[in-house]
Amino acid sequence: SSGINAEYGMEELYKKKQSDLMRFLLRVRCWQFRQLAAIHRASRPTRPDKARRLGYKNKQGVCIYRTRVKRGGRKKPVAKGICYGKPKTAGVNQLKFQRSIQSVAEERVGRACGGLRVLNSYWVGQDAVYKYYEVICVDPAHKAVRRDPRINWICNAVHKHRELRGLTSAGRKNRGVGKGHRHAKVIGSSRRANWKRRNTLSLRRYR
Repeated sequence: SSGINAEYGMEELYKKKQSDLMRFLLRVRCWQFRQLAAIHRASRPTRPDKARRLGYKNKQGVCIYRTRVKRGGRKKPVAKGICYGKPKTAGVNQLKFQRSIQSVAEERVGRACGGLRVLNSYWVGQDAVYKYYEVICVDPAHKAVRRDPRINWICNAVHKHRELRGLTSAGRKNRGVGKGHRHAKVIGSSRRANWKRRNTLSLRRYR
């Protein structure tokens, strides 16, 4: 129970990020993260309570990668800022990327560690330039993972690069999938699939 109490204490601390203690801690951590490579293996999770809530287990085959992503909007990559065509497409600067920075962080780690599966990720800090995330990765070839019935679902081939297909928690948020009348436009996997199904004339032949 002492472990549970410690995790609860950490959770409560992190709810008040502007307290003196947390501001100091996050500032020092950000300084440390800035000195490290853009993507690097972390020996242990910075936030063990959060990592465990998202599926992390301190066992072989499960690891943490820390990454940083530039903050802010996404400038349109056009030569000399010239967008040809209609005025609607003329914007260059105040454009926002459709997915969250967190899902970009997961994607980058997933590409860098091709043999691992991305399970989940969480925020660990931010400064003026970067946001820092820790990504929980699982090795699908490790026996400790393959033999564990609670996690071995991720060893199936359909879970290759979940992060690139919007299947992680952060990725799902950006796809707008959910239940209820607010999400009626994404019934059938995605907005595009939904539109296509409603707009395809299907004349079934008599067989």
